[in-house]
Amino acid sequence: MADNDQFDLIVLGGGPGGYVAAIRAAQLGMKVVCVEKEDALGGTCLRVGCIPSKALLDSSELFDQIRHKAPDHGISVEGLSVDVGGMLKRKDEVVTSLTRGVAGLFKKNRIEWVRGFGRLAGPDTVAVESPEGRRTLKAPKILLATGSVPVELPFLKFDHERIIDSTGALSIPKVPEHLIVIGGGVIGLELGSVWLRLGARVTVLEAMPTILPGMDGEVVRQATRILGKQGFDLRTGTRVTGATRSGDKVTVTVEGGDPIEADYVLVAVGRRACTGGMGFEEAGIRLERGVIQVDGHYHTGVAGIYAIGDAIGGRMLAHKAEEEGVAAVEFMAGKHGHVNYDAVAGVVYTWPEIASVGKTEEELGQAGVAYRTGKFPWMANGRAKAMAEVDGFVKILADEKTDRILGVHIIGPRASDLIAEAAVAIEFEGSAEDLARSVHAHPTLPEAIKEAALAVDGRAIHF
Repeated sequence: MADNDQFDLIVLGGGPGGYVAAIRAAQLGMKVVCVEKEDALGGTCLRVGCIPSKALLDSSELFDQIRHKAPDHGISVEGLSVDVGGMLKRKDEVVTSLTRGVAGLFKKNRIEWVRGFGRLAGPDTVAVESPEGRRTLKAPKILLATGSVPVELPFLKFDHERIIDSTGALSIPKVPEHLIVIGGGVIGLELGSVWLRLGARVTVLEAMPTILPGMDGEVVRQATRILGKQGFDLRTGTRVTGATRSGDKVTVTVEGGDPIEADYVLVAVGRRACTGGMGFEEAGIRLERGVIQVDGHYHTGVAGIYAIGDAIGGRMLAHKAEEEGVAAVEFMAGKHGHVNYDAVAGVVYTWPEIASVGKTEEELGQAGVAYRTGKFPWMANGRAKAMAEVDGFVKILADEKTDRILGVHIIGPRASDLIAEAAVAIEFEGSAEDLARSVHAHPTLPEAIKEAALAVDGRAIHF
């Protein structure tokens, strides 16, 4: 075995979990190699997920604000138009810049990147197939960070032209007249928002009784109202049975309803762990419904093989995968890794944004936990009023006896940024009183969090 094929750690997958784990392992003194089959590092999130979708969301949000909100600020704009090609070009430039940045971090930390498809060939061996040929890598520790892929419905196969997945929805060449989104979850609503703002008619078909299944019920009701006002045609309790394509049109059939025709159909019904064809089961790794089973240290139970991120199930979030990657390599190094799943926030980048961390009211009710609620509306926040962004609220759930914060739910402007304060409070087992006693600058959006914390004790000042 050549020295350049012997490592301390092999990371299989260069997405957020994999590349962050590789960097942390290098910081801990390990000789690390990362195997990634794509032409750029960053995984789904950076290349065709989180980052490009947020680039398009920001572009379309800016267009929507100029078109609908500029007059409220005394600004008159004429001749406004959309250059979809320009938006897509900017999106690609953002992605390229960040993927190159990850490659630069690998060089800085002396991490080798092997381009190719990796497969377990033993408890300490990964065989890589690439255009340059086959290479065999060895290490006493292997980290599986293979991510996830979009779920394809058996009765509605992707043609990647008019029946598309989330990746395809990032590259539609012009604004469609009508886009059907199958699935009212985070991905469907975010990508639907992009094209709705740019002028498309967007119909969302969701089989469950509500959009955003699993989120706090009061937030979902508010989001349903606001998104409906924006122009979304939200059809919940609607089960899709199939689709047929004729030229540039697709007709979707639904159970108990009339067929619906559109230019594009985006299937956004979730993602599944990417664990097939890489020798995992042959190596003795236990999978349940395609999900790798691990212990509290992310160990698979087989030799020195660990796994993290979407491949081990749970909430499929880039930041969750990152923290698991850091924790896993710290456990490998004999240190104490740590991920508090109650403090992992989730965000929906619609407008207004939606963010939450901790438990929902429904979860607390089902668990029989007694709690108090504090809520504060954006209409009573001075900064939100100045921004003309007054839809939504901040809600804090605190233990009835101890006042410990159990959950925070925000629907409103820049909720994605505001939720970090709540996550820190939960991580440190803070109380609503802790937030209420913390001085928040005025006038700012975070003041709404302080007021919601005050409201837990019935003493909000401005509402």
